[in-house]
Amino acid sequence: MMKKVKVCGAVIRNDQNEILCALRSPTMSLPNLWEFPGGKIEEGETAEETLVREIKEELGCTIEVYDKIEEVEYVYPHIIVNLITYEAKIIDGRPQAKEHAKIEWIPLDVLQQLNWAPADIPTVKKLLANKIYK
Repeated sequence: MMKKVKVCGAVIRNDQNEILCALRSPTMSLPNLWEFPGGKIEEGETAEETLVREIKEELGCTIEVYDKIEEVEYVYPHIIVNLITYEAKIIDGRPQAKEHAKIEWIPLDVLQQLNWAPADIPTVKKLLANKIYK
């Protein structure tokens, strides 16, 4: 039986309605694919608490977490990922790529041009279909 992992991702917007996207490094699993920053939900932690912790660790800034956008279960060859994405906004600090190859602010209408990790694609599609502008 395959291992199942529960993770969450933050759809972080700036004042220009651009989305912060993170490029996975060549040494990570799913190398060189784009994702919404976030990480694994630890025992006893809510998804929102995980996002605050992970974004502090990965990007060095503090976020506020808002509404859930999407929940996806994606079966990779060796693992099943349950990904929950949430709207979020930076409330303190400036994001830096500490673990990723790079991070970029991407306009909403350009998101589909990136090479996304498969589990993140439903969130991209939902953002574009709903044209969610904050």
